[in-house]
Amino acid sequence: VQLQASGGGLVQTGGSLRLSCAASGRTASNNGMGWFRQAPGKDREFVAAISWNGGDTRYSDSVKGRFTISRSRDNAKSTVYLEMNSLKSEDTAVYYCGVSRRAFGTGLKSDYTAWGQGTLVTVSS
Repeated sequence: VQLQASGGGLVQTGGSLRLSCAASGRTASNNGMGWFRQAPGKDREFVAAISWNGGDTRYSDSVKGRFTISRSRDNAKSTVYLEMNSLKSEDTAVYYCGVSRRAFGTGLKSDYTAWGQGTLVTVSS
């Protein structure tokens, strides 16, 4: 499966962005998907995850209430979105989408078998 992430950019504190990640090659329609992020000098950390049918979502404490994960499915591909509101400077990072080997998205990097190339989000104060 190939993942293509987009939607990153520069935004002011308190602003919003919407990230997208399209899975192609294999639809990932039966797999959980998730978003992680990596700030300079830090490890990649969990942000949000969603189950194969969108019925279950999970968030890190740092983004709960501000970010919303969703997904769309069709015969050709699965796309996962991350709506980010009330952005803070500490949200600045490269954001990566991934496809889980499980039906549910989890917060464990080791559960993800494919990753997108990353999209940079910069929040300026």
